[in-house]
Amino acid sequence: LFPWECQRNCRRLVVRRIAATGRYAAPGLDSEMIAMKRTSTFFAKPGEVVAKWQVIDVDGRILGRVARDISMVLQGKDKPTYTPHALTGDFVVVLNAAKIKVTGRKIEQKMYYRHSGYVGNLKTTSLRRMMETHPERVIQLAVKGMLPKNNLGRQMLSRLKVYAGDKHPHQAQVRVEVAQEDTANEG
Repeated sequence: LFPWECQRNCRRLVVRRIAATGRYAAPGLDSEMIAMKRTSTFFAKPGEVVAKWQVIDVDGRILGRVARDISMVLQGKDKPTYTPHALTGDFVVVLNAAKIKVTGRKIEQKMYYRHSGYVGNLKTTSLRRMMETHPERVIQLAVKGMLPKNNLGRQMLSRLKVYAGDKHPHQAQVRVEVAQEDTANEG
């Protein structure tokens, strides 16, 4: 320790030396400093956190902002019990995926790529065509890009249920519907 650091740090150093050697405390030290205990970080065990179900209506909302909110819920980063190595997120049911919006000229310019593994077999699909044929995949692929690329990320993605319309078969699981609004400017 340097001389300009506070006296409390010096006392902590003395307490650590005393604890390491097993000698009695020096006079002038507070008894609370001797009995200092570090608070430990909470890490959720895999079976501890009970997953809830959230319903998000994306009618008229912007794709990237919705995907950000969904990925935060799937990872559990919106909870104080978030643990990076455990599945702490909730199930998410997305409604009205066909009514999502995008900004700029992405509807014509954004392309989705997939490859079969055979030489020269790269398939491309525009966002407009994807919205016409499979609007659920647009949200699913956007959220997939924001999740961890490992086994845990794949488990999180399996908790995402996306539907093009406003009806879903998960009425028994869902108790509360969440109404979320965009907090950022949409300009």
